[in-house]
Amino acid sequence: MKSLLLFFVLVSTFLYSQKKSAIEKIDSVAYYSSLRNANVKANKYKDALLYTQKSIHYSKVNNKTETQASETFSLGKLYYDVKKYDDAIKAFNKSISLSKTLEYTTLKASTYYYLGMCYMQKRSFDKAEICFDKAQSLYDILEITDSVDLINLQRGIIYKAKGKFDLASTIFNTIIAKPDNQVALDSKTEALYQIGTIEMAQNKNNLALNYFNKALELNAKTKNSEQKSAILLALSSVYEKILDKNSAYSYLKQHTNLEESISILDNEKLGVDDYEKFKESERLKEIEQINKENKQQEKASKFSKLINILAIALISILSLLSLALYKNNIIRTQSNLLLEEKNKELIIAKERAEKASKARSEFLSTVSHELRTPLNAINGIAHLLLEEKPKKSQLKYLKSLEFSGNYLTTFINDILEIQKIDSNKTEIESIDFNLKKLLENIQNSLKELASINNNNFVLEIDSKIPDNLIGDPTKLSQIILNLINNALKFTHDGSVKLIAKLLSLEDKNATVYFEVKDTGIGIPEDKLDSVFNSFSQGSVGINRKYGGTGLGLTIVKKLTEILGGDIKLKSIVGKGSSFSFELKFKEGEKNLNIEEKLKTYEDSTLINKKILVVEDNKINQMVSKKMLKNKRIHCEIIDNGEDAIEIAKNNKFDMILMDVHLPGINGTIATQEIRKFDKTTPIIALTAISLNENRDMLLSYGMNDVITKPFVPEDFYAIIAKHI
Repeated sequence: MKSLLLFFVLVSTFLYSQKKSAIEKIDSVAYYSSLRNANVKANKYKDALLYTQKSIHYSKVNNKTETQASETFSLGKLYYDVKKYDDAIKAFNKSISLSKTLEYTTLKASTYYYLGMCYMQKRSFDKAEICFDKAQSLYDILEITDSVDLINLQRGIIYKAKGKFDLASTIFNTIIAKPDNQVALDSKTEALYQIGTIEMAQNKNNLALNYFNKALELNAKTKNSEQKSAILLALSSVYEKILDKNSAYSYLKQHTNLEESISILDNEKLGVDDYEKFKESERLKEIEQINKENKQQEKASKFSKLINILAIALISILSLLSLALYKNNIIRTQSNLLLEEKNKELIIAKERAEKASKARSEFLSTVSHELRTPLNAINGIAHLLLEEKPKKSQLKYLKSLEFSGNYLTTFINDILEIQKIDSNKTEIESIDFNLKKLLENIQNSLKELASINNNNFVLEIDSKIPDNLIGDPTKLSQIILNLINNALKFTHDGSVKLIAKLLSLEDKNATVYFEVKDTGIGIPEDKLDSVFNSFSQGSVGINRKYGGTGLGLTIVKKLTEILGGDIKLKSIVGKGSSFSFELKFKEGEKNLNIEEKLKTYEDSTLINKKILVVEDNKINQMVSKKMLKNKRIHCEIIDNGEDAIEIAKNNKFDMILMDVHLPGINGTIATQEIRKFDKTTPIIALTAISLNENRDMLLSYGMNDVITKPFVPEDFYAIIAKHI
């Protein structure tokens, strides 16, 4: 055993001596400096710091004071680059103390300059000024003139910070007046920016804008990201002062984006964790180096003792490793079992949540669907009774019945719309439409509603908006109609304004700003966030006074997000509210005529037409028959799909109104069967559309159009007239 250990030690000693010899061949300041420079170029500051420390240590061990001072300066410069100013200050001060014997050197002048720059970052202006004075004295003695503008620029910033604007402006104007060259561009840019801040502080906003714009123009040549970020923020502040909100927002957005990219680059240079680990590793390395030196000094006299120590250490380490591995295996096994158990619990919880969500969706879909059928009967009967010229004493009750039916229909439609959005079953259209015409139609349709509360409804459309855009006009109409309905409902004897403004048009991509403003009751500040929640109207009192479902703004928010926008709200109680959002569109065909034409019909086109009604609900049979009879249409009623197929085979009808949900085979299957022998007779779907149904799906079975329950009588007749 002893001979084996001796062999191990001898081999280790031999390999160590070979390794040491190889290291000594490359162990030099030049070698570490080259590695440092390569890592700085590669943005690997952690490694650059490591090699700089190695170079400092090598210089210290070999008593090269001048080189140690130079490398310590390089260490401070690296800390300065990664914005660790306290560490940079320590390094620069140490470099100065090491170079005391070197009175007049460029290194010492540069060290004072960067030490001053560190104090500038910490806003210790008095200390910074002392450092710049010492640096300037050394540069003067060494007859170096390139640094004059750099130091004067910092003096100007110090004067500005102390409120000596005249002195600061004189220095900045002197720098600005100098001819352009690559070295001076950065200083000139900073001088323009600094003098701009002075003008802004004195409320000379136009002059400030001029200086900031010139600074931004020069910055495009220097590509200094941090400088550009400061200029963009200053431009935003000036535009904010002169109340140009759009420009202020635009520059602030650019500044924020640039700050984020700078932050990312800084983190890539040297993350916080990497930096702390590096500092700790350096401390440990210093301790390790001291231990190594002590061991090397004792090695010659205590070689035999070292063999025994190494043998004992090796055995101890192996024993500890074996014990650690044994314990680690036990802990890992226990951890794996625990993780498996927790994973199973998470899977079960996930499945429960999915089932609950699905059950909620199906419940709401079923409830809304099932309510539509009796609602169709209620609305239809109310319409029929109102058409039969009721007594004045009955008219009030029938109007209330009609209003309640319409209100409940709207409520159910809102619930279904939200459920479709939450279930990701809402599809986005991309079609050509005329935005200006769409907004004008909305204005015309709401004029009567505006007059109820004596409101002035104004439409303000930017003439620069292209005539034709590509987008989803249906969802846009839903958003705007909900917002305007809200505004008109909560405003009395006031005004409601709809604004559409073109923000940008580049490469046929248009960004349009929409805003709905009112002078209504306003929304309390503590309710601004909650008004977009389902069934929320600010308070119970408001709900009782103004009515409504509390779902309109929820739909607005969700639809806006689907279209790629973000709804914003500003409101003051008693003064009004403002809802705004931005949407992006593609520019459509310039010569495309997309004017929507109102589809009208004449009663004469319906007289003596023969229609087959396939409907299983007795009340709805009665309502449909009476409504058709009022237009002198002959109709035949069938309550199931099987009989409908047989009758359609043996009789000729001008149209078939087909309920989708029937006993036996449903309406879609019945339609498919009829289409096998009759390709021409129009078949119109009658359905209380649920979450899992949509217009395109129903048309795919061979139906020509869809009438949704509960239907509006005029829409009912119009669709029949269109296809009959």
